[in-house]
Amino acid sequence: MQHDDVDSLRRSSAAWRLLRADTAPLVLSFLGTLFVEENVRAIPESDLVARLDDHLWAVDGRAARSAGTEPRYPRAPQAYVDHWAHPDQGWLRAWYPPGSAEPHYDATPAVEQAVRWVASLRGRGFVGTESRLNTVFELLRQLAVGTQTDPAERLRELEERRAAIDEEIAQVRAGRVAVLDAAAQRDRYQQLTQTAADLLSDFREVEANFRALDRELRERITGWDGAKGELLEEVVRSRTAIAESDQGRSFHAFYDFLLDRRRQEEFAALVERVQALDAIAPDVVPGAPRGTAEHEHRRLRRVHYDWLDAGERTQATVRTLSEQLRRFLDDQVWLENRRVMDILRGVEAKALAARDVALRPGAGDPPGMAVDAVAPEVVLPTERPLFAPRPTARLDSDHVEVGDDDFEVDALYDQVHVDPERLARTVRATLSAPGGPGEVALADLLAEAPLEHGLAELVTYLSLDDPRFVVVHDDERTDEVRWEGEAPAGPVVDDGAPEPVVRVARLPRVTYARRTGSGAPPGPPAPPDLVTDHRPAPDHAPEETP
Repeated sequence: MQHDDVDSLRRSSAAWRLLRADTAPLVLSFLGTLFVEENVRAIPESDLVARLDDHLWAVDGRAARSAGTEPRYPRAPQAYVDHWAHPDQGWLRAWYPPGSAEPHYDATPAVEQAVRWVASLRGRGFVGTESRLNTVFELLRQLAVGTQTDPAERLRELEERRAAIDEEIAQVRAGRVAVLDAAAQRDRYQQLTQTAADLLSDFREVEANFRALDRELRERITGWDGAKGELLEEVVRSRTAIAESDQGRSFHAFYDFLLDRRRQEEFAALVERVQALDAIAPDVVPGAPRGTAEHEHRRLRRVHYDWLDAGERTQATVRTLSEQLRRFLDDQVWLENRRVMDILRGVEAKALAARDVALRPGAGDPPGMAVDAVAPEVVLPTERPLFAPRPTARLDSDHVEVGDDDFEVDALYDQVHVDPERLARTVRATLSAPGGPGEVALADLLAEAPLEHGLAELVTYLSLDDPRFVVVHDDERTDEVRWEGEAPAGPVVDDGAPEPVVRVARLPRVTYARRTGSGAPPGPPAPPDLVTDHRPAPDHAPEETP
């Protein structure tokens, strides 16, 4: 290490400032227990101050009061929290979650670095080296084999591994099973717990990097006055650089593991199986302080849940970055729309001024130009939908089962059929009557020949097409057509029959005229919309609507 680099770290590193602080034992013991060992990722200010008050009382409050001396940490808990969260210290990060008026706190990566360094100063009764040596060899083997592009060399490596596996299988079948001794088990378990704890601290560092990118983006947006496309391109390039970096790729690969339920279940089963070994029991781990081994056992059993929570908080930081981009775009769109409206108002004002000048006597022809359309007409061939064939329904009548439920089948046979030819004959007979005027209104025709099938027959009258007469619709005048029908429900008359109801249809006047001449007039227009209501027949109960 260079002298200038060390001197720069001494002046700028928050972890170094923490180790040099007079209150370093208090900070490391309290923040290390809360945010590192218990893995708390967010705590409200009131809870943090209350827990710090209890910690201060446990550290020196009781002893100072009994001895009559001043405590080592005389300041109030709120003052310590404010001091630790100050930017000059950088040991706590404060923020306001959405929908909360109370600040929340989390430890910075500097606290984790200081806690891990201080923890490494404690002597260890057992220092394992075999497992780390095996890890080094395994990593070297993965690098050498994973980067090999020669197929023959890759096949040779795979054949050697298969030969070693076949040899191990033969040894097991012969009854010679190689089992790790107690020292090897404790060695590997020690490395496992240390690696699992390091992963949690790495999550805080990854989250801090994404948060730094978000803060840098906010600073750029605040002072940006150029085109938004340039800023977006620069921000997306920075975001892509982090995602494609070694740290970003490793984080996303690890987060994919956290989302794999099968691997989580496998991890939990393996941890439970390993902790059941006799050599890993908390009371047989040499050199471990009292309570430390039990705490590591409990923490390892739920460490994958801590990983998932830490990964989700890191992803939330990335989502915050995306929301900031969207908010910036919305603001820019609003400003651009306002600018467009200002330009349009300016154009309108200048057009009105030019019109006033052109209307003055002797001003000549007004300025202007011919415009084909006020907006371009765009027709894209790809907008036409593709042909979608309708599926053919297949009816299987070979397995029809006879039903045994009783139900009314009258509706299947009670169907109304209106014969258009019969109605046409009625119209022709009326028009050809001796002394007739040659035309007849539909209302007058129905007064002489009432409807037998109600609305269905009326619609058929409107759609008649006969070569000997023409149907004329007059939208300026209306007629009312009445007919009697049975009500679906309601009071009955004395003989028990359903009470008849007069139904009324209001429609434009329809007239049938005898066709004259050889020319064929145009066919009748489409039937108009009908407006029907229901009125009670005369000499019956008041009006009711079925």
